[in-house]
Amino acid sequence: MDEIMTGQAKRCLNEPCPPDNRDDCPFCDIIRHISPAEVVRRWDDAIAFRPFKPVSVGHTLVVPIRHIDTFLDDPDITAATMRRASELTGSFKPGTDNVGWNLITSAGELATQTIRHFHVHIVCRTPNDGLKLPWTKKETQ
Repeated sequence: MDEIMTGQAKRCLNEPCPPDNRDDCPFCDIIRHISPAEVVRRWDDAIAFRPFKPVSVGHTLVVPIRHIDTFLDDPDITAATMRRASELTGSFKPGTDNVGWNLITSAGELATQTIRHFHVHIVCRTPNDGLKLPWTKKETQ
């Protein structure tokens, strides 16, 4: 039976489809198990996985199960997702006290958002890691 099902019905066969899930969203595809991802943790309202191009060791994305484009769309989903990001970051054991963290999100293309599904980046920072945030002043030559 699974072989003959197509579209949304096949994608949601093993679990309920999240409301507002999008067929054209790569994060929704990860949530529906259509696309592969290195999942770090899954809750009933969010999923955490490694990005395809991490910027640091342990770089992780926390994404709500329910699709919203940006943190501006639903304060409750935004707050719940940030709570999950905080919980997860607190559980990481980097092995040293010489570590810092960024929780980063963006809303819109001008703010460097490339995937229109709200998500939070957890970025582990270490001394001399060389990472520059988008608003870090560029050095003049």
